[in-house]
Amino acid sequence: MEKNHQQLWEECRQIIKDYLPPAQFDAWFRDVASQGFDGVSLTLMVPSAFFVEQLEERYLGLLGAAIRKVYGQGVKLYYHYNQVKDVPASAVNIRSAEPSPAILNSGAAAAGGNPFAAQPVGEIDPRLNPRYNFENYCCSFSNKVACSIGQTIANDPKIKTFNPLFIFGSTGVGKTHLVQAIGIRVKERNPAAKVLYVTARLFQSQYTTAEAKGTTNSFFHFYQSIDTLIVDDIQDFRDKPKTQNTFFHIFNHLHQNGKQIIMSSDCAPADMEGFEDRLLSRFRWGMSVKLENPDVELRRNVLVQKAEQDGLELPEEVIDYIAANVTDSIRELEGIVVSLIGRATVLGLDITLDLARTVVANAVRINRRQVNFEEIATAVCDHYGLESDAIFTKSRKREISDARQIVMFLAKKVLKMPLTAIGSRLDRTHATVLYACRNIEERLPLEKQLHDDIVAIEAELAAH
Repeated sequence: MEKNHQQLWEECRQIIKDYLPPAQFDAWFRDVASQGFDGVSLTLMVPSAFFVEQLEERYLGLLGAAIRKVYGQGVKLYYHYNQVKDVPASAVNIRSAEPSPAILNSGAAAAGGNPFAAQPVGEIDPRLNPRYNFENYCCSFSNKVACSIGQTIANDPKIKTFNPLFIFGSTGVGKTHLVQAIGIRVKERNPAAKVLYVTARLFQSQYTTAEAKGTTNSFFHFYQSIDTLIVDDIQDFRDKPKTQNTFFHIFNHLHQNGKQIIMSSDCAPADMEGFEDRLLSRFRWGMSVKLENPDVELRRNVLVQKAEQDGLELPEEVIDYIAANVTDSIRELEGIVVSLIGRATVLGLDITLDLARTVVANAVRINRRQVNFEEIATAVCDHYGLESDAIFTKSRKREISDARQIVMFLAKKVLKMPLTAIGSRLDRTHATVLYACRNIEERLPLEKQLHDDIVAIEAELAAH
């Protein structure tokens, strides 16, 4: 007798249950059910978008393995949930990111952990987001050079013509996606390779902590053992001579030993201020390449891909209109698609050209200049009269701890950043970020001063 989709999903759940502690299974899989399976696509009903984030970031390797065992190879996974609780009209279907097996099976530790803590020999947490792969990266004339060089490095790391690779461009043009895609491809080709993605802020925080604890030797040893080191937003080393000196020596060691170094920045090396000349000269040793603002071909490709991932079909006239009028960044284009889905599902509307005009008019007017994480951190510190780097330390002083929690809360609210991404910026665990956001949410209705402070900070961010 052929099994129905609920019976197949129950088999999956039993496999997953065998690999997880009871508390984790109950928390994340007890309320997940099968909506249907058509032989190609499996749709799982989940309580909320938060569940999608958690399943994708924490359990997709185990979930994917169970699905392959029960349903077979090549199954496409979708999630179904209501954007507004108990309102079926707000339901959406979102396709799984289908991450690289090389990343899922790397034995990585939690993203907020200490990267140079004791780990199994030969294994490190690469800190790569499985969504940021080459399969999800759209190429066109505006980014063709950078994409081609990235793929060349990723396909054969022994080629050192482009070492170091320095990628620069304005906010939202796809720098983070590209540098992580290189790291993921390297791991796919050689799972034993030691690949590490780290933001400049996190590198600095780790070094400061190591120096305070007297473990700088371990810090250097860890970073000098990396095969492919990816440093994002390296402009954040600006006016930090001790961190620059540390990175200079790590850079030299890796380069002399034939290891690949990849960096991203919001400006070219020639335009960087607050850096030592000897470090800037290293940045120019290999290949510097600019990611231009997306051209119309790339904008169209991004819209089509994003819509497909979200289980949405956009009419050609809607794609043409958005691509013609939203020109600054890929991030803004993706935000437009999310807004279209939200309005269409909540209001029960079809996606038409008129709806697209409304969404684009609001988004372009309100979000013409994208606020980033660093601006939120700076605004919070300025409001409370703290040093700009105070929240990145391990200090538990009440005023610093409160400011840090407010930064986490605003990063989630304003930027819609995943909790793990926020934690990575501050060298904190996902659980710590979740606790901080809930804490601020619970205090807001009860503490007028906190409410007024956050309103003032948001107004300051909107004014710039």
